[in-house]
Amino acid sequence: MTEEDLLQKDWYAVLDASPTDCLQVLKQKYQRLALLYHPDKQNPDTTVEQVQQCVQRFIEVDQAWKILGDEQTKRAYDLQRRAGELRQSWPVDAHICLDDMSWDDEEQVYIYSCRCGGSYLLGKDEAEEESILCCDTCSLSIEIKRTSCGLQTVNEDSLDI
Repeated sequence: MTEEDLLQKDWYAVLDASPTDCLQVLKQKYQRLALLYHPDKQNPDTTVEQVQQCVQRFIEVDQAWKILGDEQTKRAYDLQRRAGELRQSWPVDAHICLDDMSWDDEEQVYIYSCRCGGSYLLGKDEAEEESILCCDTCSLSIEIKRTSCGLQTVNEDSLDI
């Protein structure tokens, strides 16, 4: 399973659990949900649509247990979740347009000067999507926007004077 596959869902939420739950608690929550949603445990008067929903939920619960019930895959999932959280909450000092960066033909990178005298470097492949760059000499970071950062005109009628 790839990293993207692991992070598509919050597997703890699927089991109604939290990352601090021990393996025994995770197992108990899995077993309770597996019994609740197992297709063979549904009432005979349950509609086909409800059975399909239960089967889908049962599959999700089973997948969550496969990931969280094994120490190695759980550790990998927890590390990837944490890395994702850190990327999302990275402090950004400025938002820069790709157009504001200089292209260096020799190095084949985009360059933007930091206020400390260092540089932000962005490879051509990385320029395809918005990203966060760290300065090569200090701890400052910038977010690179691919969209146009031109000045927006303000409609005078919309201003309250």
